[in-house]
Amino acid sequence: MSKYDVAVIGSGPGGYVAAIRCAQLGMKTAIIEKYDVLGGTCLNVGCIPSKALLDSSHHYEDAMKHFEEHGIEISGDIKLNLKKMIERKASVVDQTTKGIAFLMDKNKIDVFTGMGAFKDATHIEITNGEKTETIEAKNTIIATGSKPASLPFIKLDKDRIITSTEALNMKEVPKHLIVIGGGVIGLELGQVYHRLGAEVSVVEYMDRIIPTMDSAQSKELMKVMKKQGVKFFVSHKVSAVSKKGKEVTVTATDKNDKEVTFKGDYCLVSVGRKPYTEGLKAENAGVKITERGMIDVNDHLQTNIKNIYAIGDVVRGAMLAHKASEEGVLVAEIIAGQKPHIDYNLIPGVVYTWPEVASVGKTEEQLKDAKIEYKSGQFPMRALGRSRASGDTDGFVKILSDKKTDEVLGVHMVGARVADLIAEAVTAMEFRASAEDIARMSHAHPTYAEAVKEAALAATDDRALHI
Repeated sequence: MSKYDVAVIGSGPGGYVAAIRCAQLGMKTAIIEKYDVLGGTCLNVGCIPSKALLDSSHHYEDAMKHFEEHGIEISGDIKLNLKKMIERKASVVDQTTKGIAFLMDKNKIDVFTGMGAFKDATHIEITNGEKTETIEAKNTIIATGSKPASLPFIKLDKDRIITSTEALNMKEVPKHLIVIGGGVIGLELGQVYHRLGAEVSVVEYMDRIIPTMDSAQSKELMKVMKKQGVKFFVSHKVSAVSKKGKEVTVTATDKNDKEVTFKGDYCLVSVGRKPYTEGLKAENAGVKITERGMIDVNDHLQTNIKNIYAIGDVVRGAMLAHKASEEGVLVAEIIAGQKPHIDYNLIPGVVYTWPEVASVGKTEEQLKDAKIEYKSGQFPMRALGRSRASGDTDGFVKILSDKKTDEVLGVHMVGARVADLIAEAVTAMEFRASAEDIARMSHAHPTYAEAVKEAALAATDDRALHI
């Protein structure tokens, strides 16, 4: 029987990063993956393939609608080859997962393919078809991720009534795609197929889209996507979804308790994700799992069994790949006897629509609820020379700072490349910078980043220079 210092169950970003860090720290490490490819949800049916389709569809939309204004004239019809677009997405996924396999080999991490299940607190059975083997692990890290959630009355046929997984492998562009859920996944995939020619209707239970982000971002993104042609129906409670032939019917109740019916050829159910812990047999190790399938952990991400840890989507907090990766590093270093930390307030959130949306820290609503006095500075992207040069003028940067100390408490952005730009805000807040600190920093011209400086100036005595 093979013996390991650490066994990691699950090879998503949290899992493979945890395994790499354990190996770097000199621990004999194994990683167990249910499927034949490494990378988990993010690399195979989540972050990476969705971004590949977002990028390809953006190119197509630019060619169809925006090239001419840049002086680029195309003779003949522009044709969409969805099959080739999906094939490109698959090749990006393949390259990325092979990269993870290379990293496992480079760091001398043993990879086991099969379903990992606890035999007891220190032994894991790995089943692959009819073959079963057992390994011994001094410590185990559970990193099994999540899967798409649904509503109890919806029957997912994975043909016309689909999840994000099926939406990444469509054989045709929908005529009318009904998206249930105005969160990150629904908006991103909705925008992909709208760019490719689908009518898209987003049905959201809450009174605004991306409800966990700052309300100004919700308002701006919905305004821009409406201008692009996406239809939104907020404060709508879905009560039924049915299929007849190639037609899908979604029934909902609006805020006035009036029944509303939507008819389309595809329905994307995008109401969040739920922890994936089925088949772990956690009870054999004594690990407690909640009724919702989530694993309880302490501040060190340790379960109620001291040698078993859990990270990523199976524990509390935002279901984000980069959050899982940080937790993977933290657990590896704790097992090695170090004293790492994570500031969960500084884990950024991003929506990869166009314009992009990015946030870190407290929203304005959270500061109000906590009765924290704050200052707010906001700067529109359209006032930037760089935005006008590229034609990406939608959006803004908003900085919230403490009214007394001027420490930055939250930064919220909508605009081109803000998914990358948010790192500046995270860095500033990690070092507890004030809005004045950011305002005094030189930002290259012309760049989108100048909006951060201008928003910081606006937050400090309303000193923005270009509005």
